[in-house]
Amino acid sequence: MLSTTTPAETKFSWKALGWALLYFWFFSTLLQAIILLTGYSGTNGFRDSLLFSSLWLIPIFLFPSKTRIIAAVIGIVLWAASLATLCYFVIYGQEFSQSVLFIMFESNANEASEYLSQYFSLKIVLTAVAYTAVAIFLWSRLKPVYIPHLSRWLVSFALLYGLILNPIVAGSVVGDKPLEKTLNGMASRMEPAAPWQFITGYYQYRQQLTSLNKLLSANNALPPLANLKDSSGDAPRTLVLVIGESTQRGRMSLYGYPRETTPELDALHKSDKNLTVFNDVVTSRPYTIEILQQALTFANEKNPDLYLTKPSLMNMMKQAGYKTFWITNQQTMTERNTMLTVFSKQTDKQFYMNQQRTQSAREYDTNVLDPFKEVMADPAPKKLIIVHLLGTHIKYEYRYPEKWGKFDGKTDNLPAGLSQEQQDEYNAYDNANLYNDHVVASLINEYKATDPNGFLLYFSDHGEEVYDTPPHNIQGRNELAPTRHMYTVPFMLWTSDKWQAAHPRDFSQDVNRKYSSSELIHTWSDLAGLSYDGYDATRSITSPQFTPMTRWIGNPYKKNGLKDYDSLPYGELQGNQ
Repeated sequence: MLSTTTPAETKFSWKALGWALLYFWFFSTLLQAIILLTGYSGTNGFRDSLLFSSLWLIPIFLFPSKTRIIAAVIGIVLWAASLATLCYFVIYGQEFSQSVLFIMFESNANEASEYLSQYFSLKIVLTAVAYTAVAIFLWSRLKPVYIPHLSRWLVSFALLYGLILNPIVAGSVVGDKPLEKTLNGMASRMEPAAPWQFITGYYQYRQQLTSLNKLLSANNALPPLANLKDSSGDAPRTLVLVIGESTQRGRMSLYGYPRETTPELDALHKSDKNLTVFNDVVTSRPYTIEILQQALTFANEKNPDLYLTKPSLMNMMKQAGYKTFWITNQQTMTERNTMLTVFSKQTDKQFYMNQQRTQSAREYDTNVLDPFKEVMADPAPKKLIIVHLLGTHIKYEYRYPEKWGKFDGKTDNLPAGLSQEQQDEYNAYDNANLYNDHVVASLINEYKATDPNGFLLYFSDHGEEVYDTPPHNIQGRNELAPTRHMYTVPFMLWTSDKWQAAHPRDFSQDVNRKYSSSELIHTWSDLAGLSYDGYDATRSITSPQFTPMTRWIGNPYKKNGLKDYDSLPYGELQGNQ
């Protein structure tokens, strides 16, 4: 039988290719475009959704006569996956990620049902109908994309090689990266494209869960602290630990910065005698995981692995009879944050408020206020509440709503010689500090409003260099090229009248002590009235027995990696400091 296809119909058509690209891009790039245009995140997700959605061109290049059938089968899968993620964004304002899977799989049946029930609303129905109508319209415009027989295989292979095979070859065959690390990097890049957000999300979730369970099992097997005693009495109490992020004290007006970046804490400090602000506390490492492995455990720069062999602060408080809670606005299930999730799972109840796919996305720390109120109302007689903020983590402009841009365009008190882009970053960091001030003050005020018996301690995990040190050309954190601003952190304590009456202490003589947050567990034990084998009062900033020690910073696993923080220069860096 003779073919009825004419030469004109088998000619390559740019228009047909354009409609095919629009069709496959639609399922992933619409959401990424919304995320980009609304300022929730940057361009990476948009770019990667375009690239990896293009893989679906391969089967219609190879079998052009079956274009609509192939596109319909693939499209149904893409439609279902992408509609779910679009609805998730509409409801929660967050991008779907492996953290969402973690929350769902870790929830009980009722919680998971409540989670999913939010999908059923008029807004979601209308979104689904409109989305489906556009998908069908684009499908109806599809025509075969004819490429000469040999060329279609070459083009298809080029697409496959460029997006999938080349990164593997360059990373693990030619390069020296472990294959697992290369695949993890590829999975992260493919995640914005449907249906990979589910496939890679589940792969990453299972991978991190294995690591998480291994660390939790090891922690559960640790023996309890010997001879633990609680001298704080039997009265009901609530103790709160608030952990900040990337906030250096040098950019807080509370510590003398000329711009008013902490007006609420400034006012609180002037009006409330129960707020003590410590002036000379530093972190030992400029990275979140590494410092919390020390601050929340008995590890320090000289003994960095003790977090693996001794109980943590959370374990200690549970042993002392406290019901423990962890409220976090940090990401949950990522390779980098697995240790944070391990710490959180050492508590009795967790609230994970941030399921964004990347850190570079808008997520505001006011997320923690509602669960904080809920936990404060819990009837347990002894409670420990840990609140972990995103604070002033880069990208700074994503840490506060636009109406909080008080310092946008300001030129007062700027270091000399900053480019416009650097000025914008500098100002955005001050805006982030302003919003962080509001969140921390709100937590203190919410705590005060309950007339508690206890105390609230706030510190930031590490600082941040934001063009502060001459010649004002460094932004971020680098252990190999340290500056003081990477390590200086706020450290403050609010004690309630009830707690102060039962445990009278005067901290006014302690505020200028030189201290490292790597020794935090000893200060916490001192404040909470806990003693045990291994407690060292000389390492508590609030103890009468406090003894100043060298404040080591640097990588303890690197030969000659430690240096004395107090040896760092104040001004322009000389050589590789």
